[in-house]
Amino acid sequence: AENMYFFSDLALTLNEPEERVAPTDSRLRPDQRLMESGRWDEANVEKQRLGGEQRATRRRFGREKQLLPRVSPRTGKDYEGYIPLWFERKVDAVTGELICVYKGGYWEAKDKQDWSTCPDIF
Repeated sequence: AENMYFFSDLALTLNEPEERVAPTDSRLRPDQRLMESGRWDEANVEKQRLGGEQRATRRRFGREKQLLPRVSPRTGKDYEGYIPLWFERKVDAVTGELICVYKGGYWEAKDKQDWSTCPDIF
């Protein structure tokens, strides 16, 4: 760990690839993998490509603005067109805050290796 920017062993392993995960898992980002292998120029090109595709997707959903979150700050509801796969937003009964609650499906999809509901984001 002391050879890797003094990160702890835990911090160094958090981003390690894992088999059989959803194709939307952030550890599969191609720009991130390129950066971690020291291919900086290629990683930057790939990051620009991914960013362009994400902006195009937001435009298709009619919500293109600078760094727009997926939840409206005014209503606390998801933007039209975006539906989380494995979580739903609910109001916490104790705090009254909007929270994300697991609604099921991920572990079943992982067991079956059926990722047909996942969008192609990379």
